Amino acid sequence: MLFKISELGLKETVNMVDGAKMGAVKDVYIDLETGKVLSLVLSSGRKYFGLIPAGKDVEVQWERIRKIGIHTVLVEVEPQNE
Repeated sequence: MLFKISELGLKETVNMVDGAKMGAVKDVYIDLETGKVLSLVLSSGRKYFGLIPAGKDVEVQWERIRKIGIHTVLVEVEPQNE
């Protein structure tokens, strides 16, 4: 299956450990020398008053990505205590 990196931001990201929605893909880190994807940056998704970002973005290492599907990205990371 082929897809554009820009399409990742449209997919829901779900943690397989606890079933939590983690936010949309905001950015992708790529090693320019090897061309390998190193990690995905997920937007916190939370906002104060619907406008101001609240919380930190989450970086998920490529090794923790389990499946990129049509509508969902499945990751396996330990939940963050906030």
